[in-house]
Amino acid sequence: MFTAALITLRLTGKRGVKQLSIFELVIIISLGSAAGDPMFYEDVGLIPALAVFIFVLLFYRLLTWLSSKSEKFETFVEGRPIYIIEHGQICFSNFKREDLSTEELFMELRSQGVSHLGQVKLAILEPSGVLSIYFYKDEEVKSGLCILPREYNRKIKVISAAGEYGCTCCGYVINVEPGSNPICPKCKTDQWAVTSNEQRSQ
Repeated sequence: MFTAALITLRLTGKRGVKQLSIFELVIIISLGSAAGDPMFYEDVGLIPALAVFIFVLLFYRLLTWLSSKSEKFETFVEGRPIYIIEHGQICFSNFKREDLSTEELFMELRSQGVSHLGQVKLAILEPSGVLSIYFYKDEEVKSGLCILPREYNRKIKVISAAGEYGCTCCGYVINVEPGSNPICPKCKTDQWAVTSNEQRSQ
């Protein structure tokens, strides 16, 4: 059964192994379920399990072919890329629909050397769950919400010193006077943190 699973995964192609979509993850789980019983129980025959393997492989090939013929079907099966960040600000309406927390997003950005949102031109959440990031050139970097843990966690509501501050929810940047208690015009929250305009570390 191990050999059968190995051969079946090899026949699905490299893409099916490298980056799993939701559909491909279901395929892997199905193969694991079909392979498990013959591995552990002597009274379970190989023929039914191998028949499941063949059916799953043919079904995978059929859906892959249908996806190549219909964009709507491909979107239904695989999902679609979602813009999470545009021009240094979180796309709030898109972000709310995804099963992704702000901390998870910032952790992924920090792992790519990002210290503030002003360094990010675009961030796209791919159907596979991978976050594709496009950076501003060094000379194009602008002020953005600092996402380093120490700075980000110093959230404030009442601004004590004049300057630029970023909304801790969506990254919207404002220039405010001391003593004000601004509301973000984009996401309607009232917590702010410091911004930065430093270039990204390579």
